[in-house]
Amino acid sequence: MAQVAVLGGGAWGTALAQMLASPSDDGNARDVLLWALEPEVVEDINTNHRNSRFLPSAQLAPNIRATGDLKEVADAGTILAVVPAQHLRSVLSDLPGFPGDLVICAKGIEQSTGALMSDVAAEASPQATLAALSGPTFAHEVADGLPAAVTLACAGGKAQWERLSPVIARPHFRPYYSDDLIGAEIGGAVKNVLAIACGVVDGLALGQNARNALITRGFAEMARFGAARGASFDTMTGLCGLGDLVLTCSSTSSRNFSLGKAIGEGQSAADLMANRQTVAEGAHTAPVLQRLARAEGIDMPIVDAVVALLDGARADDVADALLARPLTTESRPA
Repeated sequence: MAQVAVLGGGAWGTALAQMLASPSDDGNARDVLLWALEPEVVEDINTNHRNSRFLPSAQLAPNIRATGDLKEVADAGTILAVVPAQHLRSVLSDLPGFPGDLVICAKGIEQSTGALMSDVAAEASPQATLAALSGPTFAHEVADGLPAAVTLACAGGKAQWERLSPVIARPHFRPYYSDDLIGAEIGGAVKNVLAIACGVVDGLALGQNARNALITRGFAEMARFGAARGASFDTMTGLCGLGDLVLTCSSTSSRNFSLGKAIGEGQSAADLMANRQTVAEGAHTAPVLQRLARAEGIDMPIVDAVVALLDGARADDVADALLARPLTTESRPA
């Protein structure tokens, strides 16, 4: 059996499988099992060592094997769950009872319940010990073996970290320990929404000053929401918070940024979402994040703006409304 399995054959899941299949610090390259929903993806990986649909640039390692059978995945010692956030519950519910380390790599908030991914996973896989892996990473760079650093937040504390870090760490892929699962998840979910807003700024050609102002004020919203949920401010300023926010808000390699850029250039949000092959998680997270923030009295005007854009508001009008907000002070969240 494979020591580690990756649940989800999209670009990020494939990149993580490629990373995990590379030699670790001890020089050994371990077998990796990659579960994919699409039979053609399974066939392509096993026959051609490629995922032409989701990560065509990567020549995959021969010690990656793909499967469409969740029972095989359940036999692994460690599972990285990389399915889209809105499908995590259904996939884990179909996974036979799993008592090992389940590392959540999906970034989002469940629309129907408002639950973080760790809450979803705890309900769907109650025997597993949960962790979350999050940070500033683009799939194609990780697959190419370029250096990256991430947060590995462990609900099981240092004992779990000592089990997991040798499985995940590679010379070019450096995890940092945290015990703040909530903070790691909030950073990953909120930054996707803010990246849509930054893409709109780029699409409207408002300039670098505007984009960086939006990143900074967006981080304030992320930190306020995190503080209300009990996240550590240190987590919010770390790799899985500010680090991931800056990367995702600065490049068309981000699916969320690309979606926002197209909206800013005048394309319809509804048409863009209907025609996308890959998931821009921020579009699914924005409405539920707005609902949660309003219920808890958390001021998140940029999130409100993204929801308005996704509902069809004109990008120029939304930008003007943000700039017309009353002047205020900068302050660190309590």
